[in-house]
Amino acid sequence: MDGKRLKAIVGGSAGNLVEWYDWYAYSSLSLVFAATFFPKGDLTAQLLGTAAVFAVGFLMRPIGAYIMGRYADTHGRKAGLALSVGLMFGGSMMIAIVPGYNTIGIAAPAILLLARMLQGLSVGGEYGASATYLSEMATRKNRGFWSSFQYVTLIGGQLSALAVTLALHALLNDQDMAAWGWRIAFVIGALLALLVYVLRRRLAETPSFTNMAADRPKSGLAALWKARPREFLLVAVISAGGGLTFYAYTTYLQKFLVNTSGFAVQTATQIMTAALILFMLAQPLFGHLADRFGRRPMLLFFGIGGMIVSVPVFSALAVEKSALVAFAIILIPLTLLSAYTSISALVKAELFPAHIRALGVALPYALGNAAFGGTAEYVALWFKQAGVEAGFYWYVTAFLGLATIAFLLLPETKRTSLIEED
Repeated sequence: MDGKRLKAIVGGSAGNLVEWYDWYAYSSLSLVFAATFFPKGDLTAQLLGTAAVFAVGFLMRPIGAYIMGRYADTHGRKAGLALSVGLMFGGSMMIAIVPGYNTIGIAAPAILLLARMLQGLSVGGEYGASATYLSEMATRKNRGFWSSFQYVTLIGGQLSALAVTLALHALLNDQDMAAWGWRIAFVIGALLALLVYVLRRRLAETPSFTNMAADRPKSGLAALWKARPREFLLVAVISAGGGLTFYAYTTYLQKFLVNTSGFAVQTATQIMTAALILFMLAQPLFGHLADRFGRRPMLLFFGIGGMIVSVPVFSALAVEKSALVAFAIILIPLTLLSAYTSISALVKAELFPAHIRALGVALPYALGNAAFGGTAEYVALWFKQAGVEAGFYWYVTAFLGLATIAFLLLPETKRTSLIEED
């Protein structure tokens, strides 16, 4: 790969890491800064306030996917990448500097909500823009390998937010952390976003965009649905099953290890951190395998394998008391999941023509992921509260079954890819 392409891949990937660092920093630190933005007294009410703001940010992601997908199709992938990380800079800096409830009253949570909405727009747009950019900039024979770095950096952002949170807790006492220390994490995120914005402004545009005809059809929902309704629905179903599985085996599983398995919070955190590091490192390997053997074998390995192991894995973890054994069990579904996450963005990009590609990747993904990935934790806790926790294991299995049907209906996009430029 030449230096220009390599710089483009690094630029696209680095921005994705920063985007997800900023997104997850909110989750990692919400317990600390809840009292800053909401009236003092009831901790549960404060946490509900921060959770509600988090949920609004999540709901903004499909809106961001639509707006930013159209923008990247109309004004260029590079412009879309720069705008998405610019919005993240604005949202993170607002959170970092806004005064607390005791200083400006109700304006504090209102500004926090606005900042989180900007972050939701940013993350919603980032997926389609970065997936399209990385897929179009990679060479044909190595597209699986290079596009896998989207999830390398997504997981890397999650781990980076966790690492900064742990470092701040280690360096500051609880009083300083609650008073001002948590703001450092958002300042770091904002400055990194600004740095990546400058980098992305200097990236090369993709050949797929520059080669598009000036009189091409406009990108939009009507054009997308008219041109590729089948692909739109398949991507939404795939994203629902894949997103649900991702959140079930990453974000929710840490809480599962505490609430169901009985591990201490610190132990559960250590188990999941180690597992996520290996999960991150597995992405390029499965991307390479997809380049060699095709996309569908990887997707079916994930879908069929996930259906087989989900119930046994959750059932075994529910009664496991050894941290080492729990870690080994968790690696089973995460290995299967790697076969999907490493190429999920690429497969979507290869299904759509260039003039609606960014929107085609972003919008059905955001809809499926928000509806089922974003609600995974809520559904899991609902089953637990109802006394039928095993119902969630079968819920995951059922959606993996739907995703597998969609995988079978997909063409082998390694051969039929609509990304024509090499």
